[in-house]
Amino acid sequence: MLFFQFPEDARWDAAKEAVEFSVILGPYEGTVRIPKRSFQGLLDQSPTPQRCFEAFHLQRVRFEMIAERKLRRRQLTESGDVEITGRDVRERQPHQMPLFDHGFRQNA
Repeated sequence: MLFFQFPEDARWDAAKEAVEFSVILGPYEGTVRIPKRSFQGLLDQSPTPQRCFEAFHLQRVRFEMIAERKLRRRQLTESGDVEITGRDVRERQPHQMPLFDHGFRQNA
């Protein structure tokens, strides 16, 4: 059985415009990166660093589950890290709810 560890070290990387956090799986230690553009579908406003960081904390378990799935499938970047894309975020489990549910849909 694989045991994933996610230390409490989430941070904003200004150079990469992404929320990053660590993942440990046995001898593997890597970084999970969620670019700012990946948060667009979760936020009802434009994604700023602060909004992305807040959304990450509200949906932390979801992002950890996505990272686990990508690691199990060995979907890593060339540097051996995990990058969560907007497509990964849009893939929903039936029990997952949107981050902001106001009871109406916004026009695209």
